[in-house]
Amino acid sequence: MSYLLQALADRAGEFVRLRRDIHRHPELAFEEHRTAALVADKLEGWGYAVERGIGGTGVVGTLVRGQGTRRLGLRADMDALPISEASGAEWTSRRPGVMHACGHDGHTAMLLAAARHLAEHGRFDGTLHLIFQPAEEGGGGALRMMEDGLFDRFPCDAVFAMHNMPGVPQGRLVLREGPAMASSDYATVTLTGIGGHGAMPHRAADPVVAAASVVMALQSVVSRNVDPLQAAVVTVGALHAGRANNVIPASATLELSVRALDREVRGLLERRIRALVVAQAESFGVTATIDWRAGYSVLVNTPAETAFAREVALELLGPERVTLQGPPLTGSEDFAFMLERVPGSYLLIGNGDGGDGRAASACMVHNPGYDFNDDNVAIGSAYWVLLAERFLCEDAGASTRDGRSPEQEGAGQLSDAGSCHLP
Repeated sequence: MSYLLQALADRAGEFVRLRRDIHRHPELAFEEHRTAALVADKLEGWGYAVERGIGGTGVVGTLVRGQGTRRLGLRADMDALPISEASGAEWTSRRPGVMHACGHDGHTAMLLAAARHLAEHGRFDGTLHLIFQPAEEGGGGALRMMEDGLFDRFPCDAVFAMHNMPGVPQGRLVLREGPAMASSDYATVTLTGIGGHGAMPHRAADPVVAAASVVMALQSVVSRNVDPLQAAVVTVGALHAGRANNVIPASATLELSVRALDREVRGLLERRIRALVVAQAESFGVTATIDWRAGYSVLVNTPAETAFAREVALELLGPERVTLQGPPLTGSEDFAFMLERVPGSYLLIGNGDGGDGRAASACMVHNPGYDFNDDNVAIGSAYWVLLAERFLCEDAGASTRDGRSPEQEGAGQLSDAGSCHLP
């Protein structure tokens, strides 16, 4: 596939400049008006039918070729984070306190580069939906787009997404079947006691002591309630109580982040946390209220679509640059909601491991020093082009007309531009 990589590399400069322009003008969740307009205008200029304002600021571009009935969705996210940039890049954010600290500017640029190539040179038979999503960073933009009829208005047989990953060699593709990213739930625990003088604790009901006990008790949830072969995280990220050393406050508040890679474990965590918090509070003579907020679901990549995505990766880059079954991540991603409706797969592209001296590429996402690796624009867009052409291949009918299954057709043997595999 060197010819495809070279073709996309030859045009990458245009989309690197576009990526840096988006980077200079970051927008938070559901505020992606400039970015969405840029995306929509580009797609319309290349001949896509474009729908704007889906789920707020979402954009979908549709390209139909031939008479094929297969429908493919490719998704990129567009929103930035409330972080002050310290990358030192020439294209650093011009908005104080807002930056593209997760690479969504790069994801958008990769999909736009693929969109142009497919519009001008794409060989496929079917319907291609390019989904540019707002508010991935905790805003649930995927759900908002779905509530606005995303898959009813733009039905897909499969949907795919890609995210960069610092610490992985630049351009390496990492795939995983099954649970790939964790659910994320959040809880605010408020402990209410009786305030008093620090010198007379016997006349108070101290929520600070109760809070300390709650924090320690919560450490037993993962170690003693969750199967050791399962993954789970319970983090107390904030504890607020009191303002003076000689005053026992009347209340204390804890903020929890709860994550799991299994739906049943997710439910277990909530039950055990609720029971432990209430029991610990009662043992100290204080009361507990729990505000539990369900976040993103467990992201589960479906087997057939992940196998297909692997084959495309191997064809494009070869086995030396592809990880077929990477480890799961305890970060969360609202693409999980799309995968609950439509089969598909979510893969990673290495942003760099620092071996090339580019510290910003190896810097972890959500860090002020992070920056997207522009060398990924060509590789990421080439992957999307190849995946779209293989999924919506022109000879899809011929490959199944004789009744043979994709496996019997030699699934995995994608060796020439006209080959086809249906997941």
